[in-house]
Amino acid sequence: MTMTTDISPLRAAMARPAPLWLLALITFSGTLAMHVFVPALPLAARDLGANAGSLQLTISFYILGLAFGQLFYGPISDRFGRRPVLMVGLTLYTLTSIAAALTPSAEALIATRLLQALGGCAGLVLGRAIVRDGSGMADSTRRLATMNLIVILGPGVAPLIGTAVSETLGWRAIFVGLAAMGVANLLLTWRVLPETAQPGAGVDFRSVLRGYRRLLRSPAFLGYAVGGSLATTPMYAFISAAPFIFTKDLGRPAHEVGTYLAFVVAGVWLGNLGSSRLVGRVRVGRLLIGGSALGLLGALILLAGAASGHLSVASVLAGAMLFTLGAGVASAPALAEAMSVDPHLAGSASGFYGFIQMAIGAFATSLAGLGGVPALGSGLVLTVAALGAQLCFALALRASRRAAVQRLAALPEE
Repeated sequence: MTMTTDISPLRAAMARPAPLWLLALITFSGTLAMHVFVPALPLAARDLGANAGSLQLTISFYILGLAFGQLFYGPISDRFGRRPVLMVGLTLYTLTSIAAALTPSAEALIATRLLQALGGCAGLVLGRAIVRDGSGMADSTRRLATMNLIVILGPGVAPLIGTAVSETLGWRAIFVGLAAMGVANLLLTWRVLPETAQPGAGVDFRSVLRGYRRLLRSPAFLGYAVGGSLATTPMYAFISAAPFIFTKDLGRPAHEVGTYLAFVVAGVWLGNLGSSRLVGRVRVGRLLIGGSALGLLGALILLAGAASGHLSVASVLAGAMLFTLGAGVASAPALAEAMSVDPHLAGSASGFYGFIQMAIGAFATSLAGLGGVPALGSGLVLTVAALGAQLCFALALRASRRAAVQRLAALPEE
């Protein structure tokens, strides 16, 4: 009997790297859908006869969908393969985008946004997994850096797109455009994207749950994860309230909202850039405490203006940009420290961190809509979140120092 040396179709497909442009497009669609609808919130509220708080829940529930999706897409794709799970997610994203365009009420829109996020999250999670599958360490780092740049730039471009589309074609046209993007991504995934994982290898969900349980029992992980989340994603509370602050409280025209939000999101990009330059020169603890302190200063500026009745475009932008600048500074160090608490659980720590981050973002956004005063509500949320981040980082750093001392004490004496 002769043995064949032909490569199996699966191995041949896995040898072909996934095109980065397609992974970038799929990743971009998930982040775009969250932010592109924000400038159209006042228009949708008026059309559906809803108040500002109800429409802000469309952002909260989208973030919530991203939170839960990050817990499950990784393990499921390990079992069934990246490509089929991604196609299911893109199909859900497309169908719910169509449903959102046709929705008759605010309640129905909130529900469809939750399902849309569960579909869009597939691109965010699996795009990164596919990069890791098909690249060596150095190349993977480079490709992931490109993906992260897109994730950061997406929220900055999205408000400008949302403003232009909603002002010219109406808010429902935004979801028609997202549905078209979903169809394009689905077809490209079907025709171009190879399978990069070994499907059917099996995944032990009980071991995944055990890993999450270990992380929950770690004071250092919880401090970094909760602190990093409080320092970053509560900015969505301001972003969801911003259209109402600028148009109703400050009397600015709706077409300016996208430009203001682009400036606010630029703070995250600048903070990330500064943090990457300072790593290695400044201790991580100082980056974490310093970043959340910047966020606290920005939150207090916004809160003081809202509470005193002296809001202006300049003060609102200054407060919001300081908060997002601090978020950018603290974001990467917090994630890196959380993942390094237990190196054997780095993957679980990454997914769990993302879940905590998005869950806190959704909760903060829903709180900002209470009370009917968007500037005051978002200012209070950001202030409490920044104070909480300071406390959590202090506790995490202390727990890390204690663990380091215990490891040194456990070393055998020479």
